Amino acid sequence: MSRITRDQALERLLDGIRDDLQATGAIHGLLERQFQAALRHRGAELATLADDLMPQLDAMEGRRQQRVQLVRALFGQDAGMDRLFDALPAARREGAVAAWAQLETLVRSCKSATTRNASLMAEQHAVMQRLLHGEDQTYAPR
Repeated sequence: MSRITRDQALERLLDGIRDDLQATGAIHGLLERQFQAALRHRGAELATLADDLMPQLDAMEGRRQQRVQLVRALFGQDAGMDRLFDALPAARREGAVAAWAQLETLVRSCKSATTRNASLMAEQHAVMQRLLHGEDQTYAPR
């Protein structure tokens, strides 16, 4: 990474939060579409949605890694986002803290939707396996 000034690093961090807010909204929409496609057993649509999700998730992971690097470079190896917010001028701090809180909420919502979708698809897979192959222990004593 080329050398950047402290102000540039702070701006890059704040831009990353804004970018992640936009991406998380898009990801949540894709996860909702994924759920609907799974409910309706639309395999081709599920594959397309997975292809749409991966670049979004990869980009967010890249921004997360950059955020960790920049915060550590600016404030030390054990620093977290609270140190970043403390370093911002008061006029920018409030908006940044609010955006970070909103991002955390959206990420939790996406994680919940992902868990829900995975549970649905795992259950559907288990049902299909039972239909195709029968019960494992059909005649076993209970």
